[in-house]
Amino acid sequence: MPQPESPRRAPATAAATAGRALRTAFLLALAAFAVGGCNRLTFVKPNMERKGFTQTSIDYEVGDKREFSGARAAAGPIQAAQRYLSLGERDKAAAELKQAVKLDPKSAEAYSLMALMAEQAGDNAKAGGYYRKAAELAPDRGAALNNYGVWLCANGRASEAMGWFDRTLADPRYPTPAVALANSGACADQIGQGERADRDLRLALSLDPNSAMALSAMAKRQLRLGHAFEARAFSERRLALQPVSAEALMTASQIEEKLGDTAAAARYVQRLRAEFPDAQGSGLGDGGR
Repeated sequence: MPQPESPRRAPATAAATAGRALRTAFLLALAAFAVGGCNRLTFVKPNMERKGFTQTSIDYEVGDKREFSGARAAAGPIQAAQRYLSLGERDKAAAELKQAVKLDPKSAEAYSLMALMAEQAGDNAKAGGYYRKAAELAPDRGAALNNYGVWLCANGRASEAMGWFDRTLADPRYPTPAVALANSGACADQIGQGERADRDLRLALSLDPNSAMALSAMAKRQLRLGHAFEARAFSERRLALQPVSAEALMTASQIEEKLGDTAAAARYVQRLRAEFPDAQGSGLGDGGR
């Protein structure tokens, strides 16, 4: 097992605090895999958002018949683990993943699921170790590289994360480059790399105009730069997408407050309280509560 990595603490900001508090819940789908004459295994689960970033499922190749045999054998326990996780039966899921790793010690998918479980349990350092292990086991598979980059950026290590996003985008088979670009742009914005943030976020939106991640990041970036009308345009596009997040409503209230429309800001706050009663207030437009 990999040694867990200890996250470096990032300076506290309102956005980072909100991101930590507003993790999007996710459901794990059953694993589907292809065998027979092909030497690629594809494990399918929906994309998930965490701490304002987006993770992706892993599609990776196995090199020889022996590795393929191990990966094929591990697919059953991985599928069972996903099913147990979707039902909330964590102990059974953990047992299945332990068996999967025994059958295939090079299973990046198993380590990715172990990382998700560690995060759910609040063991962030262990999750980081598992994400890195998955990336090391699948060094040319964009999804595993993206997921480790997400973990790094969400844990105060944005400078390190940028290289992992570069490696993600270098994978010609990575099916969702807009996801990695949105993650890269949002992460670059955190560390003051404005030129890269604008480039990657705008490219992400050119590939996927409905990228919630990129729209949210652009709204916050434009607001911070003092471009409130531009921020409103991105915010309205984000709010037109489902599901709406508490963070998106917070940002919208801040934008309207900046533009002087206190009534609109209050409406977003009311909506935030109604739809996300456990969320903190927006700061601007809500008296900081």
